[in-house]
Amino acid sequence: MTISVGDKLPDITLVKATENGPEQVSSADYFKGKKVALFSVPGAFTPTCSARHLPGYVEKAEELKTKGVDEIVATAVNDAFVMGAWKSAAGSDDITMLADGNGDFAEAVGLTMDGSGFGMGKRGQRYSMVVEDGVVTQLNVEAPGDFSVSSAEHMLGQL
Repeated sequence: MTISVGDKLPDITLVKATENGPEQVSSADYFKGKKVALFSVPGAFTPTCSARHLPGYVEKAEELKTKGVDEIVATAVNDAFVMGAWKSAAGSDDITMLADGNGDFAEAVGLTMDGSGFGMGKRGQRYSMVVEDGVVTQLNVEAPGDFSVSSAEHMLGQL
């Protein structure tokens, strides 16, 4: 079942990419007490994700924070080393990378996709959500192949 607005995020272990290496975090603890702009991509370094999705959040980070967002988080079914390298290559200190290496988070929120046709296996869909104190207040899931409603620009219009 797909997560919906008003639902609490499931408590899943994610891995934060840090300067000191991977750090396991509980999603229940991590999203507690703050307003987070979360976006998910099918894979770090993939074309749309690197050319448009991440750069949009980097570019709009200050505007999102001005509208009350405490933190901006990117997630993907990649390991923390890949997510850290992606942040170094195209991200900024305004974006926190949370790796969902086994796809447990994507599966728990019901937002997986099958990328086997592209040699990618099971991945998370492209989406964004606003999470306030662990509860989803906005959810924007893209149709396959699309990129519009999960963008930073779209999210800004929702805040």
